[in-house]
Amino acid sequence: MTAVYKLCTTLLVLGLLAVPACSAQDSDQGMTSDESGDMAAGDQHDTFYALGVAMSQGLAQFHLSADELAAVQEGLKDGVLGNDTKVDLQEYAPKLQAMAQERAQAAAKMEREAGDKVIEEAAAEDGAVKTESGMVYQILEPGDGPSPKATDTVKVNYKGTLRDGTVFDSSEAHGQPATFPLNQVIPCWTEGVQQMHVGGKAKLTCPPDLAYGDRPNASIPAGSTLTFEVELLDIVDQGGDKPMDDSGSMDESGSMDESNGEG
Repeated sequence: MTAVYKLCTTLLVLGLLAVPACSAQDSDQGMTSDESGDMAAGDQHDTFYALGVAMSQGLAQFHLSADELAAVQEGLKDGVLGNDTKVDLQEYAPKLQAMAQERAQAAAKMEREAGDKVIEEAAAEDGAVKTESGMVYQILEPGDGPSPKATDTVKVNYKGTLRDGTVFDSSEAHGQPATFPLNQVIPCWTEGVQQMHVGGKAKLTCPPDLAYGDRPNASIPAGSTLTFEVELLDIVDQGGDKPMDDSGSMDESGSMDESNGEG
């Protein structure tokens, strides 16, 4: 899905590109209090404010400055009120797409550079090991059970955080441990969990190339270095390659499946 399509879809859902359905006269008049319901003035303002916040999520990929946002507001005003617009949207659609891609790449580069510091700090912690692949593995609790192979299916509790500490996913949020084949998750997990023993806990710090690379989704910015706290509860199936458990699986959570780049 292209950046422009995502943006336009957001605006269409909100009804903001349906200009033919709203004449300038209708827009100037607005809706009366009877037409919009008996909503108190304060509640109505907050609802329209929420509309703006919802729109901002579709615009986040452009990383707008204050001046750029002002230009967006000008275009939005003309489009919603049915005024003559200064540009042809069809002509500028490729430019919007190119801008979105350029800014996404720049943001991913900055995120990678910030993530390098996270890797360095993680590697400097007591007991931490930086592997040849670039991930950092640190034992929190050793565990006394067996270690899984890449072809095993494991059951874990986990918590995933961004470099600023934001939790983007956890087994607790899903209400139960996750069960998945170890060779069907991101490479950082495949490598790191094999170093664990059942009953143990570890922290995995994953560079983007061993996680989701430059593929952004709703909760993980492109180029993100991710940190996971993992508790290995059990090896459910040894050497199996069966599908992930339908309940509490990492694929279902939208965070650990290696093929999942859109969340």
